[in-house]
Amino acid sequence: MPELPEVEVVRRGLVNWVRGRTITSVEVLDPRSIRRHALGTEDFIGNLQGATVADVVRRGKFLWLPLLDNTQAGRTSGTPHVALMAHLGMSGQLLMQDPGVPDEKHLKVRFRLSPRKGMPEQLRFVDQRIFGGLFVTAMVPTDDGGPGGLAESPLPLIAEEAAHIARDPLDPAFSFDLFYQRLRKRRTGLKRALLDQGLVSGIGNIYADEALWRARLHYARATDTLRRGEAQRVLDSTRDVMLDALAAGGTSFDSLYVNVNGASGYFDRSLNAYGRQGEPCRRCAEAGIHSVIRREQFMNRSSHTCPVCQPRPRNGRW
Repeated sequence: MPELPEVEVVRRGLVNWVRGRTITSVEVLDPRSIRRHALGTEDFIGNLQGATVADVVRRGKFLWLPLLDNTQAGRTSGTPHVALMAHLGMSGQLLMQDPGVPDEKHLKVRFRLSPRKGMPEQLRFVDQRIFGGLFVTAMVPTDDGGPGGLAESPLPLIAEEAAHIARDPLDPAFSFDLFYQRLRKRRTGLKRALLDQGLVSGIGNIYADEALWRARLHYARATDTLRRGEAQRVLDSTRDVMLDALAAGGTSFDSLYVNVNGASGYFDRSLNAYGRQGEPCRRCAEAGIHSVIRREQFMNRSSHTCPVCQPRPRNGRW
């Protein structure tokens, strides 16, 4: 499933193509992809047709397009009251295409946009496994008065469906003090805490393993024993690995995750822990120490660690 860096790659691509453009028509080819829009296809189309995309915003793995209504058409400023929410799921793709490009096999929703010189005229939602989806949701004030998420023109508004999740490590408004205070109160294992979207959003299994490897900490380390410097190291490692992944266009293990131009990322070539079970730990190898990455069952998933530079704590928690 796409994690924060992959969704941010999509956000950055969409900003260049759709911000300030009006949705001239909407075609729903498979209603299953808008099943989260409880009022149905007609209402979905009615909310979008004629609206202008004010921005593209992301918090954690959540992505939404704030919309200006017909009276605000053609503008990129104003107060959006609704947003188009996009959940990519396992295989959802948002692709910019010209009308002459043949429809993708798993095309679910097509948006036609107002013409702009040199830019594709269609935004297509493609989803092979149909775990993702689109829906319209209200915009509500943020609980801390800060920006709703990462955006070109940040507003103190957030898509209602994303209001329950915490800020992510790449959010300029992220508070380390608040994060550390809540982390210490969790009384759980460190990786389980990092995967808790109510504590810090956007971190999934891959980047949790990579961040913990960089921070030299085991996933079972008890959160209430973490010193402030260790928590800061974890957060810095998380930011660093996500920024490195962004620079590589994200992590793609197959063709299901692509950016808006249909290109795959290549950060999977730089992974140090995740998926490297049975292979030498690169850090230990550089120090002349023989150690092999281990894979262990964790929360119906897997965790990858080095037994030498990420020793298991004696009183760890899951």
